[in-house]
Amino acid sequence: MTTFCPLFSSSKGNCIYIGAPDGGILIDTGRSCRQTEAALHNIGVAPDSIRAVFVTHEHSDHVSGLRVFASKYGTRVYASNGTLEALDEMGILNGKFDAFTLNAAGTDVGSLFVQSFPTSHDARESCGYAISAESGERVAIATDLGVMTDTVRTAITGCETVLIESNHDVRMLENNPQYPYPLKKRILGARGHLSNEVCAETVRTLVQNGTKHVFLGHLSEQNNVPALAYRVTASELAAAGAAENRDYTLQVAKPVWDEKAVRL
Repeated sequence: MTTFCPLFSSSKGNCIYIGAPDGGILIDTGRSCRQTEAALHNIGVAPDSIRAVFVTHEHSDHVSGLRVFASKYGTRVYASNGTLEALDEMGILNGKFDAFTLNAAGTDVGSLFVQSFPTSHDARESCGYAISAESGERVAIATDLGVMTDTVRTAITGCETVLIESNHDVRMLENNPQYPYPLKKRILGARGHLSNEVCAETVRTLVQNGTKHVFLGHLSEQNNVPALAYRVTASELAAAGAAENRDYTLQVAKPVWDEKAVRL
C-alpha cells in the first residue's frame, strides 16, 4: 500500500510524505525539523524511516527544515544541479548528509521510483516529481509554476493522485493593496504561481485521463480562500460531467496535516 499525505502546504511551508511498505520519502522540508518530526509522528511514521528528501527548489518555504532534518537523520537529499548549487550557497549542504544530483532517468528509493520534471518558476532550476510504486500506483507533485507547460502536463497525466498548485485568485491578487506591483507581476508571470482557473482547467484534463485523487496545494493566504479554490475546480469538473466521489475526490491541502492522507 502507498500512502500520500501532504504534511504542510502553504506559502509558509511545504512538505509531502509518500510512503511504501519498505519506507517513505519526503518532497521538500519547508517547516522546521521539529515540526516535520511531529507531523510524521502524527501519521505513525518514524522520522528515521525516511529514506530520502527530494527538493523542488531552494525557496525557504520548501527547504527551511532541510539542513537540520537531513543532518540529524543522515537522510539522502536529491535535487537538480541548479538547486544543489543554490543550497550550497545558502549553507544548507553542510557535509553531514549526502546530496545527489537528480538522475534524468529517475531514481530508485526502495520500492519507489522517482522521476523529476522541470517547472517554470523564479528559482535556480525548479522541478516537480512523479513517483511510481511497485504496485503500479503513480502520484505527482506540481507546485510553484507560473505556467502549465506541456512537459508538466505530460509528466503528471495518468497519475492516480496529484497535488497541484492552486495558488491565487487573480482578482484578489490584483486588488490586494498590500502587494506592490512588481510582486503582483512576478506572481502572475510565467515564472510565478498558478491561478485557480489554470489549475481547474488542468485538473479537468487530469480527471478525464484517469486521475482519481486531487489535492489543491500551495494556496496563498493573502490572495486565495480554500473554499474558493475548491469551488473553481469543482465547478470545472462538474461542467465536464465528472461527479465527485464517483469519478474523483477533491481536497484542499491544508497548511498543516489534518488526517486527510490518501492510502492507495
